Amino acid sequence: MRPILIAILGVAALTLAGCGNTANGLKRDGQDTSRALDNASHRVLSQSGR
Repeated sequence: MRPILIAILGVAALTLAGCGNTANGLKRDGQDTSRALDNASHRVLSQSGR
């Protein structure tokens, strides 16, 4: 019975680690997108001021 419990706990730990990596990736993607939009907006506004 113990090997099954150890296997289940191992799978649960890997699943939680995967969720953490996904959350970090989504956060980083959001930050990168925000920076890209800010840069694009700045370029458009500086071009329209000419």
